[in-house]
Amino acid sequence: MKIGIVCYPTFGGSGVVATELGKGLAANGHQVHFITYSQPARLDFFSANLFYHEVSISKYPLFDFPPYELALASKLVDVVRFEKLDLLHVHYAIPHASAAFMAKQILESYGIRIPVVTTLHGTDITLVGKDPTYNPVVTFSINQSDGVTAVSTNLKEDTLSHFEVIKDIRVIPNFIDLTRFRLKPREHFKKAIAPGDERILVHTSNFRRVKRTSDVIKVFQKIQEKIKCKLLMVGDGPDRVNAEQLCRDLGVCNDVRFLGKQDAIEEILSVADLFMMPSESESFGLAALEAMACSVPVISSNAGGLPELNIDGKTGFLDDVGAIDSMAAHAVYILEDDERLAAFKSAALARAKEFDLGLILPIYEQYYQEVISLVNEKVL
Repeated sequence: MKIGIVCYPTFGGSGVVATELGKGLAANGHQVHFITYSQPARLDFFSANLFYHEVSISKYPLFDFPPYELALASKLVDVVRFEKLDLLHVHYAIPHASAAFMAKQILESYGIRIPVVTTLHGTDITLVGKDPTYNPVVTFSINQSDGVTAVSTNLKEDTLSHFEVIKDIRVIPNFIDLTRFRLKPREHFKKAIAPGDERILVHTSNFRRVKRTSDVIKVFQKIQEKIKCKLLMVGDGPDRVNAEQLCRDLGVCNDVRFLGKQDAIEEILSVADLFMMPSESESFGLAALEAMACSVPVISSNAGGLPELNIDGKTGFLDDVGAIDSMAAHAVYILEDDERLAAFKSAALARAKEFDLGLILPIYEQYYQEVISLVNEKVL
């Protein structure tokens, strides 16, 4: 099968999932064409079945904002026609689903009917999509897709409650390539971070308000009152400055390290004892799954799709958004006893194995075939 994948090429969850999916499909013998404005961050190896097509955007004085959606639609037409793709899979509704619809209409003038699958990832629905500026376009684009998937049941329900969607939405959860995360702890790195054999806590995000990074610092400060520990803050974004200032205000600066964006997140997670995700909203919680794949239990909020991943009292704990004291108490409970921590670590890894790429990939392959068959039936 020849598959075109459209995604954002950044470190964000939707781009990571799209890239890892494409790599998995290529390893399974499919020909995969990535179509976006720069090479995806995790598209970091050569394969005979992987191709990349850059979307070039011309700049004219007339345009205050370059028309990326039009450039993308034109590129999709070009790639579908000349690479003879069987299906387009677009990740993130805005603007990829609407660009795909435009490309479909143009391709029909050439006698080409290209099936389009749209995957909803979260903020394209829960944040941006609800904006009245975009709502009609998002609704239309979803309904015009030949197949629609969501990464969690919670996201599916959220989509159906806020948009007039008439399409069936298939829930296919996010996944993890466990082979990438099977690392032994880098003892020299662990010793450099925690020379006194302190427990190591990790938080990774894009440091936006919805991630509640300040809550991570507040919870850490309370944990420190009971447990010797260090905190690694991975990522960057608008709330980083506030988080750094809060560290100073609470007097925990010496035990918190801001590492910025990191490619090899698995090396950091391999030395961690606990992962913190107090988000206000998460459609799935891919960063938490990556932590669990490294045998790291998770303290998270009970928001969005997180309860579908993190099993309360087994792989970690779920707490209400903003429940600083409860999160800290649960963290201490896990960290204070070696045997208890080991049990939580084991359960976290076992849960992560349920989302292994090898289990989820066939679901996508079967869904692609189903969508292609339905489109072909309509043509006949």
